[in-house]
Amino acid sequence: MGVRDRFFTATTAKAILSWRILAGAAAGVVAGVLGVPWLGAVAIGVVVYVGAVALAAPRPAARAQLDPFALSEPWRQFVQGAQRSKRQLADTVRAARAGPLRDRLQGIVDRLDDAIVESWQIARRGDEIDSAVRALDPTRLRSRLETLRTQATSAPSDDLAAAIASVESQVASADRLKQLSASTADRLRLTQARLDELVARSAEVSIGASDTDGFAHDVDDLVLEVEGLRLAVQETPQ
Repeated sequence: MGVRDRFFTATTAKAILSWRILAGAAAGVVAGVLGVPWLGAVAIGVVVYVGAVALAAPRPAARAQLDPFALSEPWRQFVQGAQRSKRQLADTVRAARAGPLRDRLQGIVDRLDDAIVESWQIARRGDEIDSAVRALDPTRLRSRLETLRTQATSAPSDDLAAAIASVESQVASADRLKQLSASTADRLRLTQARLDELVARSAEVSIGASDTDGFAHDVDDLVLEVEGLRLAVQETPQ
């Protein structure tokens, strides 16, 4: 979160029109009473007010630490692939000749780093979904469902019917989560393939052998796509 992004927030707006105005004014008055010239007292009041507002502004989020070994497969390999791409991008920028082209490439690579972090968040969510599936234990549920249906065939009852409906609902939930996990993994595989392609193209861009604007456009497209996937996966209830 840049300075501009931190400023244009509801939190900062509330801080601007708050008790901090009085705090700044009080600081200026106290300074004047203590003998500080009026111009200096005003300056002290403004500094106190601006400092108080700045302290209330949202803090920039810390960069996520990618830890593939905190995840199960296949999510671990996705994070490891993203880390490999990140290292290759860093090597490409370091090897580029100093100048405007290198600076532009660094800016584009920084943007691509956002996609790598988004991929990590998606992988974590995918791992959480798989954990939820394991907790439901679809094999056990289907075995239980078969037993209940057998019982209902020989001695039907309302309680058995309700139990069957409950287990069927749990099986359906597990199936939906498994499908979500599979589709998310497929999208991440495609993302990694596109990321590898962009890493390869970055080497061409670094020596001026490829269109920088086209590369930047494709990077933005990938970042937006990954952001959309992350939002879609995170908003899916378990």
